[in-house]
Amino acid sequence: MKQEDLCGSEGTCINRNGSYWCSCSKGYTNYGNNSTKCSSLKCDSFNGNGGPASSLGGLADILFMMRNSCLALSNPSAVSEVKTDGEALLEKLFTAAESILSPGKLNSSEDVSGLLSTMENAIMLIGPQLKDKHTRMETTETEVEIAVQRGKTRPTGLIQLTNEVATLDTDWTTAAGMGPYPGFALAALLSYKKLEKSVNRSFEGLKGHEKDGVTPSFQISSKVVSVMVSNPNTQQLNRNVTITLRHLQDTEESDELSYICAYWKENGTWSTDGCYQQESNATQTVCTCEHLSSFAVLMALYPMKHSFGLQVMTKIGLTISLLCLVLCILTFKFCRSIKGTRTTIHLHLCICLFVADLFFLAGISQTKPVGGCSFVAAMLHYLFLAVFTWMLLEGVQLYRMVVLVFNATMRPLYLYLTGYGTPLVIVVISAIIRPSGYGTDQHCWLSLKDGLIWSFFGPVCFIIILNVFFFLVTVWKLAQKFATLNPDLTQLHKIRAFTVTAIAQMCILGLMWVFGAFLFQEDNTVVAYIFTILNSLQGALVFFMHCLLSKQVREEYAHFLSCICTPQKKRYSDFTSTNPSSSQSQAFRSGQHTGESQI
Repeated sequence: MKQEDLCGSEGTCINRNGSYWCSCSKGYTNYGNNSTKCSSLKCDSFNGNGGPASSLGGLADILFMMRNSCLALSNPSAVSEVKTDGEALLEKLFTAAESILSPGKLNSSEDVSGLLSTMENAIMLIGPQLKDKHTRMETTETEVEIAVQRGKTRPTGLIQLTNEVATLDTDWTTAAGMGPYPGFALAALLSYKKLEKSVNRSFEGLKGHEKDGVTPSFQISSKVVSVMVSNPNTQQLNRNVTITLRHLQDTEESDELSYICAYWKENGTWSTDGCYQQESNATQTVCTCEHLSSFAVLMALYPMKHSFGLQVMTKIGLTISLLCLVLCILTFKFCRSIKGTRTTIHLHLCICLFVADLFFLAGISQTKPVGGCSFVAAMLHYLFLAVFTWMLLEGVQLYRMVVLVFNATMRPLYLYLTGYGTPLVIVVISAIIRPSGYGTDQHCWLSLKDGLIWSFFGPVCFIIILNVFFFLVTVWKLAQKFATLNPDLTQLHKIRAFTVTAIAQMCILGLMWVFGAFLFQEDNTVVAYIFTILNSLQGALVFFMHCLLSKQVREEYAHFLSCICTPQKKRYSDFTSTNPSSSQSQAFRSGQHTGESQI
């Protein structure tokens, strides 16, 4: 047998008694197994000059350690350190990786790519140095299983590596490849326990997943795993590998959700080229891939198209609500008999609710352009907060009417500063802290991620709690006044009616946003119907409680209608003015009236 067949082109065969061993040239190694061929080493892959090594703390240490190990294998005299065994080196690698991953989310896609590439190259260098056929190691951040087969002939048979989050199914023929056999074959499955938070981005490279003209949004739905084999041609395997990935949450596929098998490219983006979904259920997805890299399952989320009936109900309901609010605004503005602090509060509450419903009807689903959607979301945030703030002012005014009795009115300037200024401050602070949270891919509303939604629900809950307190005190004071010896029943009945209507208004508005909290989440058809019904009732409820139930307002309406009908009566009287008897009777009444005046 030729020397090249025994030790490779860069190895020197040295005869021993009944055996031989291979001496490798510089840049080549047989990983301490002297009876196997010399394989090329690529120590330059651990240079780490600039790039992620300079920005990602701890990565430079891994690169330095692995480069020294690589140089020691290539030329033991190149370094002074004693060469360590594979198990010890693997433990050092994972300890160093833990120091990088434990602080939390990595800052950039470049850092993620640098870490993934370094870990894959390191395991490919360490794997052949391991003594056991199967090696498993786990830390708080990573878990790896490595299988190694050694021998003068290529191994055959199936390979299955598994852990809690993933399973790799392939065979030793694929792992070894079709090129020169170096005397060993390796397969490894490395899973990252928390890296999904750092790679839940960079989806711009995902194309071709539109459905009915709708572009989905994406998010990570599994842990990130890396698959490595000793085959040098991993970009075009002669047989596909199968990777089973467990989902982060158990969710079935539907019209609004589908699972996609994807891999992380070196440029720091996700891609699906060469990876296909074989099957999927609520708990896991089976992927088959033509090449190897770092993989994950992505969820493609499609905006739920509400039924035609819901769209019609929304448009009709909000249109009716807008008409009722217009009537309310005109009534509170021009009806003189009900002028006062409480009417001013109702006027501006209706104005805010009218503009909010108008924005909701016209812009809640107009997600393009992004700037316009963000503006609509910010306006809805501001206007609905203003509605609740004016509702709080109504509770405060009722409390003052019962407790203070005298001087219970509030200056309009204070009302305007509180009713419009407080929501403005909240929205401005929220926009400064998290400007990207205004507008989503599906709706022009606050993003449910990163807690921005609590800049709305937090103040709303606080206002409702305060209003409940004011209403309880008001009812308690009313009960005390009714029990006095000489109660002013007319005034007390009026305040009681005001309190009942204010409580009813708070209940409807508060209940609406209880369902609104779940409106922009998945599988929300029933919630959407309830929210739409309650939102449509707002304008009609305000008109009914504050206008139709008010005797003064009803009298103003009757007077207004009589003024409209009066010209018709006058035209009829013009036809009868030539009647002599009527003229005489008119003259008589006029004379009688003059005589009475003189008396």
